[in-house]
Formats: sequence, C-alpha cells, structure tokens
Amino acid sequence: MAKLPRFSLAHNEKTKKWELKTEGSSEVVKKFPTKAAALKGGVLEKAVGGRGSVRIRKRDGKIQEERTYPRSADPRGSKG
Repeated sequence: MAKLPRFSLAHNEKTKKWELKTEGSSEVVKKFPTKAAALKGGVLEKAVGGRGSVRIRKRDGKIQEERTYPRSADPRGSKG
C-alpha cells in the first residue's frame, strides 16, 4: 500500500488561525478561522484532497487525535 501524505492541523499564535500544514514542511495547505471550522463536515478531508493522515493538535501542540482519509486506508482500522 502506498504511503499516505501526512498533515498537521495546529494553531498559529502569530496569525491567530488554525493552519493545516504538510508535515516536515512549512507549507501551509489551508488556514481556518477556528478549529471547529476545520473539523466540520468534510472540510478537512477536502483540504487534503481525500487522501492523507492528519494529526489534529490542541492549542498547546499536543496531539488530540489523528484522522485518515479515506477511512479505509487507516492501518489501525484494518482487520486481518
């Protein structure tokens, strides 16, 4: 199985926005006014092009959860 691109959603104190970035890079894929706006109804999935793993962080930078798109590509969800 091909390796999925990895992203991180975190709060930027300077811009006061939530930023979706490609992990290992400073490239901002998309900015959101609030975390709720990023997480509502498929917005995050569209932002990563329907394929990728997103680490959603709390304001303090700790990982809150991780989501994989498409869900079927999540290795933790596979049943052997």
